[in-house]
Amino acid sequence: MAGTKVFGIDLGTTYSCIAQVDEYGRPDVIRNIESQPTTPSVVLFDGGAEGATTSFVVGTQAKRQARIRPDDVARLVKRHMGTSDWRFVAHDVEYSAAAVSSLVLKALAADAERATGIPVTDVVITVPAYFGDEERKATKLAGELAGLEVVDIINEPTAAAFAYGFGQDGAEESTVLVYDLGGGTFDTTVIKLSEGAITVVATDGDHELGGADWDNELVRYLAQKFTEAEPDAGDPLDDVYDEQELLTAAEDAKLALSGRDSVDVLVVHKGHRVSVPVTRATFEEITGPLLRRTLELTGSVLERAREKGVEKIDLCLLVGGMSKTPVVARRLEESFGLTSRLVDPDLAVAKGAAVYGQKKALERAVHSDLVASGALRPDQELAAADAADVEKAAAASAGEAGLATASVVDLVRTKVTNVTSRGFGIFAEDRGVPVAAFLAHQNDALPISVTRTFYTVTDDQAEVDIRLFEQGTTTESTAIDDNKVIVAGAITGIPPGHQRGTPVEVTFSMAADQTIRVTAAHEGAATPLVLQVHAGVGSEQMRAAESAKVSLLKQRD
Repeated sequence: MAGTKVFGIDLGTTYSCIAQVDEYGRPDVIRNIESQPTTPSVVLFDGGAEGATTSFVVGTQAKRQARIRPDDVARLVKRHMGTSDWRFVAHDVEYSAAAVSSLVLKALAADAERATGIPVTDVVITVPAYFGDEERKATKLAGELAGLEVVDIINEPTAAAFAYGFGQDGAEESTVLVYDLGGGTFDTTVIKLSEGAITVVATDGDHELGGADWDNELVRYLAQKFTEAEPDAGDPLDDVYDEQELLTAAEDAKLALSGRDSVDVLVVHKGHRVSVPVTRATFEEITGPLLRRTLELTGSVLERAREKGVEKIDLCLLVGGMSKTPVVARRLEESFGLTSRLVDPDLAVAKGAAVYGQKKALERAVHSDLVASGALRPDQELAAADAADVEKAAAASAGEAGLATASVVDLVRTKVTNVTSRGFGIFAEDRGVPVAAFLAHQNDALPISVTRTFYTVTDDQAEVDIRLFEQGTTTESTAIDDNKVIVAGAITGIPPGHQRGTPVEVTFSMAADQTIRVTAAHEGAATPLVLQVHAGVGSEQMRAAESAKVSLLKQRD
């Protein structure tokens, strides 16, 4: 097959993994140097001797060192992706979330190269569906800092649907709810699966809700029971080392309770030892509010899907380590009547990313062959090619891909339709009050193009500043401070003579690859203002936007 193999990476909050499509055409997770399919997303920064260069340890050993050197260990970093001012400080050096994550990606790539003997250069990285522009940029930057070519960013539930759909072997059309409860994030997404199409209908989530929060609730419970039994010993949470030991014990107990009705957890602090019994019922009770939050988000997504004409969910796909907890499937059935299925919960996202990565590699190969044969112009999409020409080009790549020609054709022609994860708009005035005017809304189907007319606010206004924002809260808010500017610019050189209330036509468009283009035109300006945001580019535009001077437009005269 022409071109470079594209690997799929699930860059998780607590665990990460890398996968490929093997020589038989099957998605396969690559085991790390410890022969484990997943690697803890934990980095130890080791200062070494004085004056020595800081070294890094990623994975299980780093996680173990968290008990001994908690200040030198970075964990749960994914929750800070896209937060420009967050830094992890170790040995007087600051690291952004993207920089820390790049070390996890480097370790995954090194393990994959060691196991397969194939250089890892091109990758598809997964992100939560609700990740906004800055989080996606930070993820792509992490890949680039790791020396990788990030071919694409794919939403985690879409990747899970790819993995599920890949294994259905031509099954009839279905609508699934992907319930993805991982170690640190939660996604819930309704997706339609049909021949040649994966269509996202609605999605929502919470980037600070995951298995780590279940662990923390159990840690607090264990500490409370210890202090009740040994009041003179103090609180084990006051000691950072004992807290780390307690966190490890809570993680082990949580896993055990997925298959057992009760466990005993030994809590040790200041020479005192207390065995705390924990039943599955107790665990479910103390973590009940967390699960209810996932059900609230799921109910909201199902309602959005109903508004778009989806009346029936055929199956709920349970993805992410926490979804293995028995209460999850039970509550989904009780609350929504959903039939749930665990679909390789720890590995499905990476496998789906690998299938999507193969799709991208095959698309490149087939497109290259079609251009070389003159059947397609370089600027044309594969959809413009004749079906017979596509089949002929696909046959050349099928053998090496381990797939039948028909399967290659199906894969390259499979259309992925996504939705906006957030709302977007520009800042304007409404009756003299600055507001966020939304042009696109969360869960609008992509691609999208919206045109709206605004009006100048003063006579002889020589400049019109346009600030494009992204929704910054879980629900749309017209308050300017509740939204994040991602790009800004100005229509300049407007000659005098235009009265207050002169129309300014603004067009917002977002392509299927989430590239954003904003065009703003004033009748007195020689050329319109064009702003563009490419998915995954750096954040210089946003920083410039935050410092831009604003001359707000009016929503209506």
